[in-house]
Amino acid sequence: MPSGRGVSERNVSGILIESRVDAKSAAFQKNSRQMVDRLTEIKNQEEQIRQGGGSKAIESQHKKGRLTARERIAKLIDAKSQFFELGLYTAHEMYEEWGGAPAAGAVTGLARVSGRQVMIIANDATVKAGAFFPMTAKKVIRAQNISIENRIPTIYLVDSAGVFLPLQEDVFPDTDDFGRVFRNNAVMSAMGIPQITAIMGMCVAGGAYLPVMCDHILMTEGSGLFLAGPALVQAAIGQKTSAEELGGAQMHAQISGTIDFREADDAACLQRIRALVDKIGHSPVARFDHKAPEMPAHPPEEIYGIFSSEPSKQYDMRDVIARIVDGSKFEEYRAEYGQTLLCGYARIGGWAVGIVANQKKHVTVSAPGTGEKRTEFGGVIYTESADKAARFILDCNQHLVPLVFLHDVNGFMVGKEAEWSGIIRAGAKMVNAVANSVVPKIAVICGGSFGAGHYAMCGKAYDPRFIFAWPTARYAVMSGDSAAGTLVEIKIKQLERAGQKLSDADKKELHESIRATYEHQTDPRYAAARLWVDAIIDPARTREALIESLEAAALNPDVREFKTGVLQT
Repeated sequence: MPSGRGVSERNVSGILIESRVDAKSAAFQKNSRQMVDRLTEIKNQEEQIRQGGGSKAIESQHKKGRLTARERIAKLIDAKSQFFELGLYTAHEMYEEWGGAPAAGAVTGLARVSGRQVMIIANDATVKAGAFFPMTAKKVIRAQNISIENRIPTIYLVDSAGVFLPLQEDVFPDTDDFGRVFRNNAVMSAMGIPQITAIMGMCVAGGAYLPVMCDHILMTEGSGLFLAGPALVQAAIGQKTSAEELGGAQMHAQISGTIDFREADDAACLQRIRALVDKIGHSPVARFDHKAPEMPAHPPEEIYGIFSSEPSKQYDMRDVIARIVDGSKFEEYRAEYGQTLLCGYARIGGWAVGIVANQKKHVTVSAPGTGEKRTEFGGVIYTESADKAARFILDCNQHLVPLVFLHDVNGFMVGKEAEWSGIIRAGAKMVNAVANSVVPKIAVICGGSFGAGHYAMCGKAYDPRFIFAWPTARYAVMSGDSAAGTLVEIKIKQLERAGQKLSDADKKELHESIRATYEHQTDPRYAAARLWVDAIIDPARTREALIESLEAAALNPDVREFKTGVLQT
């Protein structure tokens, strides 16, 4: 268990010198146990997902002389480097009537290949022969969009039977479906984003366009590349042919001239990819400031004990920040104003960042105009907080400082006093600043992220370059208790109009049923299954996730002119 730390204070410049954390306290120990238990559950589930189609499907892949998607990635990336997987939980608990689709039958993520940061998109042939489910297409498109936003060289390891036909209507036609993958190939090529494709199994039907729209095409012996396989060709035009003659590696290397490199097997193909990546030139990088990195002054694992996922519990978000940023140094902006939102400058992995974070401690302030003391609740955005955050976000855009948002937000303050203070106007100003921000935005949902507070803190709809969640994240319009109470009242009135009278026991049972359903839907795994978050991360690895994201963002040198339009001041 992490060791204790001394009592802290902040100097006048706002730099965090020390941390107010007692690692021996009962609350710290309880929080740590809860977080470790939650992480253990998540990590065990992740290992299950990584098995793909299971041992028999893996064995079948090996009998064909082919590696699995994850084995290929492990051999492709630089030794001793880590694969930062994105979208692992995609399609979690979905398509169960078809036997499920672990990780949507595809593996995506960031890695280092020949010293270069790349995006890897690999079909997992152990899951329904790598067929595209609706969420598979959306996952590949999300990975491509990350590459587009950040100008990341992209490697495709293709081993797919094409569209999962029973669900073709949900895979084929829309703007975030299968065809968008090839559209993105073309757009990325026009933007000068390097793309390398290796056909390491089947690549059929519409999927055959993907490799041909990339810069380099590699193909292993025994693989197939064709618009229609032998059976379909015979059915369509009566022509009998073998798969090798129709679209094998030798044919495409010697006759059609479609591929650039014919490789004997997976190992040779992966080595060729590494050699090609090694020769790619370097584009200009972004103008974001970077210095030599410095480790935080406090162990990141202490976040487990500091953070509380219980909505009623308070903690100081500054203590969390101190375990993420370089040297635990945080230049807090307007520290004594709008205190339920923390804003300030720091470095993460040497990169300059602006941090906007929900403060979970209650604070006592003087009411504007009257001077009367009032309590502002942690996790709630008040008028002054929104005003401060909007101004800070403008500053970061003015000075080319990427933004990091740390969510634990219940929403905006409500009530007569809040409305009189102009909460809607201030909230709209913050949302406007976030929406029009041109510097990279990265969001981490630590605890609750509810309602309009989610939007203001750069939720998925506001184009964060990356969005992550801790295992403790909760993600919905409102909390489970609030939603259950509202939905139960609506249901009771509906039943009463139909002439039914519910007992107290019936009402309680209905409340618990609705609450359980709602709580399931607020779980971060539910969000990750639908790509509302890119990854569920270990809180102690938040710093590493942010560094990886900032390094990716720095590959894009283009920062458009910052404009907000009308601001309701």
